[in-house]
Amino acid sequence: MIYQTILVNTDFKVFKDCVNNSDKRIVALNIPDGSKLTRKNIDDYTDLVKTFGAKGLAYFKVEDSNNTDTGISSPIKKFLSSEEIDAIIKSVQPSSGDLIFFSADTTDIVNSSMSALISKIGSDLNLLKSGFEFAWIIDYPMFEYEKGTTNLTSLHHPFTSPVSNDQDFNDQTLSRAYDLTLNGNEIGGGSVRIHEKSEQLKVFQALKLTDSEIESKFGFFLKSLEYGCPPHAGIAFGLDRIVMLLRGLSSIRDTIAFPKTQSSSCLLTEAPTEIDLEQLKELAIKTNKPKT
Repeated sequence: MIYQTILVNTDFKVFKDCVNNSDKRIVALNIPDGSKLTRKNIDDYTDLVKTFGAKGLAYFKVEDSNNTDTGISSPIKKFLSSEEIDAIIKSVQPSSGDLIFFSADTTDIVNSSMSALISKIGSDLNLLKSGFEFAWIIDYPMFEYEKGTTNLTSLHHPFTSPVSNDQDFNDQTLSRAYDLTLNGNEIGGGSVRIHEKSEQLKVFQALKLTDSEIESKFGFFLKSLEYGCPPHAGIAFGLDRIVMLLRGLSSIRDTIAFPKTQSSSCLLTEAPTEIDLEQLKELAIKTNKPKT
């Protein structure tokens, strides 16, 4: 990651817009021996990240890692000072012949676009290792701000316990949630749940729910917490995805027992099927056909 402190005084507008902005980030991705990539390759990768909302893909071709004056070629080099280029190279530590891609945008766009880029380049350049690589993902943010507002919304759900309840909640508050990934694919996820009424109430209030909304939607739940609830946590695994990875398949649709089409119908069971009037009457459900 190219920390904003390296570029705190930069005049390059693309990077400058991300400095001192908690909603944005600047990252660098070093590609071993990546200088052999052609201009067309770079254009294709640029088109890829644009599908995730990125505006473009800046890069350094590192011809000589020991000479940042003449050993670096890049369309953005003229916008950066020699001190900034030196700091970037020192941070990334590339070898001669490497290529460095940069992404500077909102955190969501940077994360999603660079993740796709890593997978694509890893496949194209045969950089991916065989075998099974597991990783636990922790320290998820508990909240995020609704776009264009200062209103918090739950990033996962409002029943996950925060790491700390001794401070005001904001988008930097961490949750006690966790995911297990296999070869970059999520195969399981869970969290430590809130088990005290006071803590749960504080989360609802941080989400700006009114007292009447809290009572009507979650009053029964808060009431049950008053009687005592032990600390508890859990995890759920996606067996379909695990089987997909074990079989070396590329699509989860090949391991889902009853895959759905885009119209949400099941070709195997022919669901959904029509419900007869007697069934609707038994369930006290009435349907109103739209007027044509």
